[in-house]
Amino acid sequence: MEQGAELSYAQAVKRLDEILERIERGEVDIDELSALVEEAANLVSLCRKKLTQAEMQVKRITERLERETEETPQEAPPEEGEVPF
Repeated sequence: MEQGAELSYAQAVKRLDEILERIERGEVDIDELSALVEEAANLVSLCRKKLTQAEMQVKRITERLERETEETPQEAPPEEGEVPF
C-alpha cells in the first residue's frame, strides 16, 4: 500500500480484493493475518469516507442546480402565430 499518499477509491477497492483473494486462497499465515485484517479495516473506513464525501458533494451540486432552476424565470411560450426565435 502507498505510504504518505491517500489511495483513491478504486485503488482501495483493488487492494481489498487482493487481500480477500489471498485470504480465500489460504496464502496468508496466522502471523500475517492480523496485519491484513487491520489493513482491510482501514481500507473499508477510507472507502466509506470517500463515499460519504462524494454523496455530500453530489447533494450540494444538485441543490445548487435546483436553486438555479428555481431562480431562472421561465419564458412564456410564444403566442399563436409568433415565431419562437
